Amino acid sequence: MLLDGKVAIVTHDAGGAEILSSFVRQYNLDSIYVLEGPAINIFQRKLGAIEKCSLDEAINMSQYVLCGTSWQSDLEWRAIKLAQSAGKRVIACLDHWVNYRERFIRNNEECLPDEIWVGDHYSEKIAKDIFLNLKIKRIENPYFLDIKKQLSRLGNIIKEGNLALYVCEPIREHAYFQHGDEHYWGYTEEKALRYFLTSINEMFRAKGMIVIRPHPSENFNKYNWVFDEFNHKDIKIDNKKTLLEQILESDIVVGCESMAMVVAILAGKKVISSIPTGGRPCVLPHKEIKTIEDYL
Repeated sequence: MLLDGKVAIVTHDAGGAEILSSFVRQYNLDSIYVLEGPAINIFQRKLGAIEKCSLDEAINMSQYVLCGTSWQSDLEWRAIKLAQSAGKRVIACLDHWVNYRERFIRNNEECLPDEIWVGDHYSEKIAKDIFLNLKIKRIENPYFLDIKKQLSRLGNIIKEGNLALYVCEPIREHAYFQHGDEHYWGYTEEKALRYFLTSINEMFRAKGMIVIRPHPSENFNKYNWVFDEFNHKDIKIDNKKTLLEQILESDIVVGCESMAMVVAILAGKKVISSIPTGGRPCVLPHKEIKTIEDYL
């Protein structure tokens, strides 16, 4: 058992919430919850109704703190700071492959956990190169374990014949939050989606529906502009089904740097980064991910 005793689970963003909710369920942790933002729906989807409490209460009642990392919130940063002030051991779980140090900085103050957990050899190497004096533990990614189990159950799902699933990310917001410039990385989510939609016919002659899936933190109507600019008969915006169901129903999965693209790799799908020419190259380290230029 990785953790014995009562554990305060603290998370806001979707990526960390997917990992921590799977971890709680797999290990049947004795947990109390401090959840905000997209994390609330993710935990309720996997674990049912959850009684949440305040951050102060959770730290006082727990022996450990296990948190995600967020760019949209300072919740986990505050949890690390409060836990260490209370003499509680705090562990942060990293859910991506980029901006590791920035995740622990707010208002120019860095607040590092006692230990960091990562889910694969890529993230382990990145974390060890950055955090030279911190304990880095590699665990098998609990979210990906859940995905693999679901794949075995959903392997015979009726395929709807969608040509592509496009997974969105709030890139402008992230760039502005971190660097004060929405175009810091040389592109925005709108520019990347336009690049894909204007290239799709040249990339693939096959016909089929293109499904646009907004990120959990985005307004569902954010991408309605595509219906005015492109053939709406072949495009729909949908997030009613689970991510994995939509991946399995599509031939290819397209996005910029989303974790959903890595889930698609696990599902054996063709995965393409839509970052346009002049944008920062895709930071995902997985060699299976191709670019639009590879098909033009």
